[in-house]
Amino acid sequence: MLKIGLYCYLSKKVVIFMNKTKLIIMFVALICLGMGGFFMMIGAGYGSEPGKHANGKIKLPEPKYESDTSVEKALLERRSVRRYKDEPLTLGEVSQLLWAAQGITGQRWGFKTAPSAGALYPLELYVLVGNVDGIARGVYKYVPRGHELLKVIDEDLRDSLAVAALRQSCVRDGAIDLVFTAVYERTTGKYGDRGIRYVYMEVGHAAENVCLQAVSLGLGTVVVGAFRDEEVKKVLSLPKEESPLCIMPIGRI
Repeated sequence: MLKIGLYCYLSKKVVIFMNKTKLIIMFVALICLGMGGFFMMIGAGYGSEPGKHANGKIKLPEPKYESDTSVEKALLERRSVRRYKDEPLTLGEVSQLLWAAQGITGQRWGFKTAPSAGALYPLELYVLVGNVDGIARGVYKYVPRGHELLKVIDEDLRDSLAVAALRQSCVRDGAIDLVFTAVYERTTGKYGDRGIRYVYMEVGHAAENVCLQAVSLGLGTVVVGAFRDEEVKKVLSLPKEESPLCIMPIGRI
């Protein structure tokens, strides 16, 4: 009986100890997760005011998901516009255009505004800023996760890009130029050479999104495909694996 009592007593102590240990482990894990999330938010620039710089990035205003322009009206009024007024765009307009092009629409899986074969997302997006209120001139890369701009070149290169684009004046005169590039291997790694076609389809989807968003904002744009690839790569100092696909100058009309 004494042995049984002692065994029961020790068993209760062990259970109590194990329960306390579990609680401590859970508590520490929650603290770590909370701190990790906190530092991730800081690193991504979450909580930053629009237009404010955080870790070298510019936080863009939140995009709007409703407007007075229907899809049907935007389709009806879409035109290729090559002449623009010498007037600045707003930070909000730039934010909306970038979101339309490659913005995140599904945070969990990272889905974007334009469909992508296998959700592999081979596109990258650069913005040559020349005349935007609240943003210094230069070349920026759009960071969809976080909806931010990362400055990569501290110089207005619209003139140089226009030269690479066979001296088309619309590229020079746009308040901004969007440049879509692709890392083909992200798609061809799964689909082989057929993936090249999928990349071209995807940039077409993204470019049309920008065209329709521009109509909704009362802005003008055109899709430019005539340019010397190697010269564009040199102007933007693109990584070896990235290839330019199209240029979209945008301005007020």
